[in-house]
Amino acid sequence: MMAGFFSQVLQHPNVPPDPFEFFSFFKLFPFIMLLCVGTLLGWQWSVVTGLQKLLPAGITMKVTTFKTFLIIPAIYISLIMGFLFYFVSAGFHRSEVVDYGIYISISFAVIVPLHLFSIFCLFYCMYFVAKTIKTVELQREVNFSDFVGEFFLTWFFPIGVWILQPRINKMIKGHDAVDEQGPQEV
Repeated sequence: MMAGFFSQVLQHPNVPPDPFEFFSFFKLFPFIMLLCVGTLLGWQWSVVTGLQKLLPAGITMKVTTFKTFLIIPAIYISLIMGFLFYFVSAGFHRSEVVDYGIYISISFAVIVPLHLFSIFCLFYCMYFVAKTIKTVELQREVNFSDFVGEFFLTWFFPIGVWILQPRINKMIKGHDAVDEQGPQEV
């Protein structure tokens, strides 16, 4: 998109670029966004549900709340991306700007509160994933200070997954090895 923008500016330096021509680049954006968010939410779901069996005895976590708070942003982002895809593929032209103005105003009145709640849900999910990882790792009840590092690693997902996933794999592998050996006599 930026290459197209700069090539238009360089080819016609005295003519300001038309921003409406660049909306055609956004046709793939909803699909890319759904893929990225789907990967993030799917990873969080699999970590929390997969590590529940490794929790120490006596510690329970509210997985139903986590699942609810995970589904809400998934639905919200899907709806927003569907709206964006329709908006872009419908052919946003200058003559339709006035017609879309009212729809955009109403949409923002609805979207802003939903967006803020979706952000809250995403932060809760990151909190829950980090707490689950650290609880399984330490095999005890944990405080936020115990898993603040894991929280930030889940927040910066593409980088954090490179650090967290090997630790998760190690915990699961260690648990599977204990299951294969059976109970140890003392």
